[in-house]
Amino acid sequence: MVRGAGVCPRIGLNGLCLSSFSPMRLPFLSALLIATACSLVPTPRSGVAPAAAPATARTAAPAAAQAARDSAALERLRNDWAGLRRYRAANDSLGAPTAGEQRVVFYGNSITDSWARHFPALFPGKSYIGRGVSGQTTPQMLVRFHQDVIALHPAVVVILAGTNDIAGNTGASTLEMIEDNLSAMTELARAHGIRVVLSSVLPVFDYPWKRGLEPAPKIVALNTWLKRYAASVGETYLDYHSAMVDARGGLPAALSTDGVHPNAAGYALMAPLADAAIAAALQRR
Repeated sequence: MVRGAGVCPRIGLNGLCLSSFSPMRLPFLSALLIATACSLVPTPRSGVAPAAAPATARTAAPAAAQAARDSAALERLRNDWAGLRRYRAANDSLGAPTAGEQRVVFYGNSITDSWARHFPALFPGKSYIGRGVSGQTTPQMLVRFHQDVIALHPAVVVILAGTNDIAGNTGASTLEMIEDNLSAMTELARAHGIRVVLSSVLPVFDYPWKRGLEPAPKIVALNTWLKRYAASVGETYLDYHSAMVDARGGLPAALSTDGVHPNAAGYALMAPLADAAIAAALQRR
């Protein structure tokens, strides 16, 4: 019987052809097989193997949670880039301002979003409405400006935006790009009879989620433009930066937990500054 060329009828461990071994070489083969089999058994390492499982367990949960957050954020960007769904139902139920109501919309990112829950305590009896969306940049805010500002018919809109652009949350942005978007929002508001308060960007020494961008001088430059632009169009500039900045050009620990977002003390400092700017804007009506 002729076998296929190059084909061994008896294959052992590691691909050895057992037919090629004569009886005289069997002791050698036995030793080789035993050595090969032993090499397949893992050798326990004292102090290493037992520690691997707990380390994996400790890191698996945070990694999974972060992956879930990243996935949810990506899903929002894909299906609702501008965040239009966030306040749609609240806007529908809000209704038009009542006679004599001086409605004010605070418009921005996570700083405004987190601040809104403190409005009843910091601004009692005032019709101040928060429309901030965490992480947003000025192009996203421009897209939802009609739905979340103009359609609510406020007397004043307080715009606080630009820091996430500098951080590059939706891609690299020049100061000119940020300025264009802030100008567009201002023009839209003015076209609908809404007075505008343009807030300075809060000081930041470094972004925790994107280190090394050196945002402090960029924020100063943007604020310089904001002040000049507000004056040129007859609107109000609100300077938080001067009251909150530390020696590094950042937000001090007493006013923030992460160097970007104000804490309760930070918001308490901002509140009277905002109230004064809103009063000035209302006088322009």
